[in-house]
Amino acid sequence: MLRNIRVLSVVMLILAGFVLTGCAKTKELERINKQQAETIASLNSEVTKLNDELDAMKKAKEELEKAKASLEQKLSKEVAEGGLEIGMEDRGLVVTMLDKILFDPGKTTIKTQAQGVLDKVADILKKNVKDNIVYVEGHTDSDPIKHSGYRSNWELSTARSTEVVHYFIDKKDVKPERLIACGYGEFQPVASNKTSAGKSKNRRVEVIISPKKYVEKSLPVVQGEAGEEYTK
Repeated sequence: MLRNIRVLSVVMLILAGFVLTGCAKTKELERINKQQAETIASLNSEVTKLNDELDAMKKAKEELEKAKASLEQKLSKEVAEGGLEIGMEDRGLVVTMLDKILFDPGKTTIKTQAQGVLDKVADILKKNVKDNIVYVEGHTDSDPIKHSGYRSNWELSTARSTEVVHYFIDKKDVKPERLIACGYGEFQPVASNKTSAGKSKNRRVEVIISPKKYVEKSLPVVQGEAGEEYTK
């Protein structure tokens, strides 16, 4: 009798072991299935995000192409005369204006006859690509500053790009938040500075209409000492 009880106890322990092992395997399978489901959901989310980004890039490119066509139509005379170029690059739609169109040698005051060109560019910025970020870049040749009063070509190129930005803002009401002014001096030439023709090409202002959109950022609200709220 005692022997039978012992045998029965062993059998019950073995069966309990099988049950516990089965439960453990079930939990492990459930964990693996949950992990796989989460991975698939994450991948699907990434695919959706990438598709949205591709759609946005495609739309932005189409907008820039339309803006390019409008600029080419409005500025056909200036393009034909060789003082202005319009082209698509990886960084966006680029309008290149030689300094002889915009400024007198060594100066930063925009010529009266150049205002019509900037007006046409500004109209495109406000109508066709009204939310795009716009970079205005100044460039010079490698000749050192002699008579303009600026310390170097850095200052001259930056002053010229800033002058164009101010024109867009003050005269044409382009949103200042969208505009970025910078100067590169003589350090990004597009032609050799060993010839007069090359120097002429290097003295330029480039207006780059980026495919990136300006997104207004909300400022955090801070509680003042007297209880008033203000943004910081």
